[in-house]
Amino acid sequence: MSGPGPKRRTRRWRLSGRFPATAAFSGLTAAWLHGIDVRPCDPIEVTVPPHIGVYRPRGICVHRALLPDGDVQCVRRLRATSIVRTIADIAARISLTEAVVIADAALHSRRTSVEKLMSWAATHSRWRGIRRLRRVIEFAEPAAESPMETRLRMLLRLGGLPAPRAQAPIYDADGRFVGRPDLYFERARLGIEYDGGTHRNSMVEDNHRQNNLLGAGVRLLRFTATDVLQDPATLVQHVKTMLAGDPVTTMS
Repeated sequence: MSGPGPKRRTRRWRLSGRFPATAAFSGLTAAWLHGIDVRPCDPIEVTVPPHIGVYRPRGICVHRALLPDGDVQCVRRLRATSIVRTIADIAARISLTEAVVIADAALHSRRTSVEKLMSWAATHSRWRGIRRLRRVIEFAEPAAESPMETRLRMLLRLGGLPAPRAQAPIYDADGRFVGRPDLYFERARLGIEYDGGTHRNSMVEDNHRQNNLLGAGVRLLRFTATDVLQDPATLVQHVKTMLAGDPVTTMS
């Protein structure tokens, strides 16, 4: 991202005086203000109440929607939509998987909770995109530890597989903790691991953990960003094949 950084660009918008005091940062820009790792300025997103005329500077996307007081708060000294309202807005605008990535990050960092998301959805049943928000809540996982882990889990879920446990602790026959696969199909004793950029830096530790899991009778599949982003169909088929012998998880 070239030009001024996100903080400078958002503060410049606040100081410009070109938007009404009732407007607020929203969408991915609000998500970034709340501490979620997203690209916030491509473009900067602002929500303005309906029927208020505004100047539309280059690089700013203006959304029109009501902004009740409960949906707006001060974040980093800037007016922005609340994290729950932000997730609801984002869910209506981007893909299901990427919306779940943002929801998972907000849940894992305890910026919100599944209960708060469900409560907002229950009181906004006529909200545009409410069906998509409910789907995001259905797939959201507070235990998820990274965006790529979420994308891997969503590939499996949208590929027709049952929901695996995220970051499930595994113990051996003597009750000793041996590891936590990123995803785990308990009845099939199948662990799924995402190997990210840090794997090469922790290879010895990861190999030791893998050996302990194998010793505890857990089968493992490991995938990389290339598998998730470039060959998702093969990835899903690998997992389906490994689950095929388990009576609970066999697909019809």
